[in-house]
Amino acid sequence: MSINQVNSGRFQGKCAIVTGAGSGIGKAAAIKLAKEGAKVALFDLLNDRTQSTEAEINNIHPGMSHAFDVDVSDPVRVEQAVREVVEHFGAIDIVFANAGINGAVGPIEEISFEDWQKTMSINLNGTFLTVKHTVPYLKKQGGGSIIITSSINGNDRFSGFGMSAYSTTKAGQVAFAKMAALELAKYKIRVNVICPGAIATNIDSSTEVSEDLKEIIIPVEYPEGAQPLADGPGEAENVADLVAFLASNEAIHITGARIVIDGAESLL
Repeated sequence: MSINQVNSGRFQGKCAIVTGAGSGIGKAAAIKLAKEGAKVALFDLLNDRTQSTEAEINNIHPGMSHAFDVDVSDPVRVEQAVREVVEHFGAIDIVFANAGINGAVGPIEEISFEDWQKTMSINLNGTFLTVKHTVPYLKKQGGGSIIITSSINGNDRFSGFGMSAYSTTKAGQVAFAKMAALELAKYKIRVNVICPGAIATNIDSSTEVSEDLKEIIIPVEYPEGAQPLADGPGEAENVADLVAFLASNEAIHITGARIVIDGAESLL
């Protein structure tokens, strides 16, 4: 019997919210959770990618997925969408706060305040709003699991030249997750944060690279590739497996943890 057969129903009767669900890690996690029995609310800007994720899940498990048009940096839209999830699926048990952007990349003096704020709003405020508005429903359920996507950047790795805004948000997410884990422990709500390294996704499409970036880059040479454990970047499905584990009862005694998933990239 395969591990997929063993775990096929471990989220039966559970409802998960996944932000940034239209592509990359969010899409892979949504599909993984649905395959293992969860009803999945997809939070993202409604577009072809998000609707494709919804259709892919519902083709396998009819009615198990529904897409919600959400900008995670907008408190009104987040609160409304969370309320709609409960109306549609009945409860919330799992929250994967994954939405994020690389944002503007360049020397500190060249990054505009507006670009800095945009990265903060989506990555850090978006995480806060997602957790803030789902916690009351997790408490009603008597517990649950929150997983936050951070990064090795800003926590283990600081050679992402020009990514000062992004790295600041990623470090902030870790501190927020640990504070939330302690605050919510008595409610049996677990909060963990994952720190991927390079993963093959399309997040780079949101990156705005300054022409002045070359002025601050310090050359870094990696021995035969940047991910010693693999031949290249990890896959979104690798991260989805970790998310599913942390969402499950197999991780019942894990909270406040920061888990690195980078193929040893940050050890170089």
